[in-house]
Amino acid sequence: MSAAGDDRQRLLELREQIAEHNRRYYVEDAPTASDAQYDRLMAALLAIEAAHPDWVTPESPSQRVGAAPLDAFGSVRHAVRMLSLANAFEAADIEAFDERVAGTLREAGLLPQGVVDYVAEYKFDGIAVSLRYEGGRLVLAATRGDGQVGEDITANVRTLRSVPLRLRGDEAPAVLEVRGEVLMTRADFDRMNEAQAAHGGKTFVNPRNAAAGSLRQLDPRVTATRPLRFFAYGWGQIRDEAGRDILPRARHGDMLDWLGALGLPVSPGHRLCQGSAGLLAFYADVGAARPSLSYDIDGVVYKVDDLKSQDVLGFVARAPRFAIAHKFPAQEETTLLEDIEVQVGRTGALTPVGRLRPVFVGGVTVTNATLHNEDEIRRKDVRIGDTVVVRRAGDVIPEIVGPVTALRTGREIEFDMRARYPVCPVCGSAVERPEGEAVTRCTAGLFCPAQLKQTLWHAASRKALDIEGLGDKLIEQLVDGGRVRTLADLYGLTALELSTYPRMGSKSAANLIEAIDQSRRPPLSRLLYALGVRHVGETTARDLARHFGSIDAVMAASEDELLAVPDVGPVVAASIRRFFSEVHNREVVAALRKAGVEPVAEAVPAGEKPLAGKTLVLTGTLPSLSRDEATRMVLAAGGKVSGSVSRKTAWVVAGEEAGSKLAKAAELGVPVLDEAGLRALLAPASAP
Repeated sequence: MSAAGDDRQRLLELREQIAEHNRRYYVEDAPTASDAQYDRLMAALLAIEAAHPDWVTPESPSQRVGAAPLDAFGSVRHAVRMLSLANAFEAADIEAFDERVAGTLREAGLLPQGVVDYVAEYKFDGIAVSLRYEGGRLVLAATRGDGQVGEDITANVRTLRSVPLRLRGDEAPAVLEVRGEVLMTRADFDRMNEAQAAHGGKTFVNPRNAAAGSLRQLDPRVTATRPLRFFAYGWGQIRDEAGRDILPRARHGDMLDWLGALGLPVSPGHRLCQGSAGLLAFYADVGAARPSLSYDIDGVVYKVDDLKSQDVLGFVARAPRFAIAHKFPAQEETTLLEDIEVQVGRTGALTPVGRLRPVFVGGVTVTNATLHNEDEIRRKDVRIGDTVVVRRAGDVIPEIVGPVTALRTGREIEFDMRARYPVCPVCGSAVERPEGEAVTRCTAGLFCPAQLKQTLWHAASRKALDIEGLGDKLIEQLVDGGRVRTLADLYGLTALELSTYPRMGSKSAANLIEAIDQSRRPPLSRLLYALGVRHVGETTARDLARHFGSIDAVMAASEDELLAVPDVGPVVAASIRRFFSEVHNREVVAALRKAGVEPVAEAVPAGEKPLAGKTLVLTGTLPSLSRDEATRMVLAAGGKVSGSVSRKTAWVVAGEEAGSKLAKAAELGVPVLDEAGLRALLAPASAP
């Protein structure tokens, strides 16, 4: 063999050896080589690849150091939705879950032994991701996102040594989507924080935040330095060479074993359990062992083991009926409620926020907790100066449970919203609490900087003006600096001035200006929605746009004229009238027009389109259309989409896991269509 041939053979051997050592260390937690031995193997590999750069492949262990920095994360549509789970907190919830599952399977003839087999697993406190392998090679990694669309984090995930770049064995399918969790062990987290502090770098509060921040680095080389690990617990799309969807095993536990055989690190500690008694025993065992685990978990997950039974049980909304998360009790601490302040929201609502003496609860330092409204404060009898119980509900949202009254000194102060805040704390405008409502509101509308910030963020959202790149940090800087005082001021920004703001390079600034320019001709409904009129959501905005046809007509409409719009009641009509009677709100619309923003009319003359005058209700998940896509198609055909079924409903379009709306349709005799039926209705709209 030639020298080049010897080098080539040695290269392949080194890659195989390093991959095996990575698997044993990061997957099996049973290393077979010392750090020095591993380093020597890697040095030898790098030397050969340096001499033969054309031999370097994406699957080489040397490529885990990270690629060049990214400009931004791209979007990824999951081939199969990444579902969330319903939560349970009490033993009774689990017993009820088991009874529902057993009852359904018994009716289907799938429970001959009388008790359900489940696989119980840890519920990791990390970041859910999806890995896609094609031909056994890792080609894509994405975050969960909204379950249908996530962010492309492939470059970052490739740096994780626990993630195989190529699957092992001869059973790898043509396509395999692996679902799992990226996390950081407590020991790795502590070591990383110590190293960060020693070099004056940023330290993290807990392993989950560290994992999330590391995984979403725009520079994969930074991710490569972070001690992240991956555990697989499920799958999405699996296809064979012929493009057919397959399931290589018949049971969930066997599928986990199959994933492990392919070289993937599988969720540790999973156990086969029978019935609710077995599930609760697992919960108790894991709860006792939780403090000694090397990583954080916030509960356990139960899944029906038999995959055919899973298919029969199906899904409801975004969660499967065959699985449930059993959360550990929320962690509580006591601390001092130092003050109660308010935050002003988009609709002017003054929301009380408790300012707490910092307290570490469930892995997070908590300094604030919402108190919802003045009535809630009185119901809980919470006073400034109280020692209060703080809970992270579901290990996520900090809340004040109530006061420890035994520790009161008599110096505590009751909170009086009207006395403390007779005017808006941000803009000084009058505040009011309408009769029958629990919320006090600032009356200034868009004149109030706090409401303006929230309105700008809302207006830039995808369902409004869709101004990509206008984030909350930049909005805050623009408003606080006085550069943007109304929505119209956005249209006077330039790329040059935006590039002077922190974290806004010239390319980002140019992209944002382009997005702003593209929003100058929005559909009328989107502009109405963007203005942030209280009680006016997407559907009401569409109804107003189609009924009146122009922004001028909406602004001039009386309450009686507004009540003529379908589904607009007295409360909504009064809110719209009040909004447009405010001079500064009308001035905002005038300024938008002066800046070149002209909404496109959406009125549809009756009879010109196949669904003109017809109301449809969408329920469940359609095979190939998202809810937004189906809604847009109905509107384009002259129809209207409602959220509730009534005798005026022309058709109900039902997909997978249709709920109570389907039953209501049957009760009222409303025709029900599937996606094919909807497309048939729409066909005239697309005909030449």
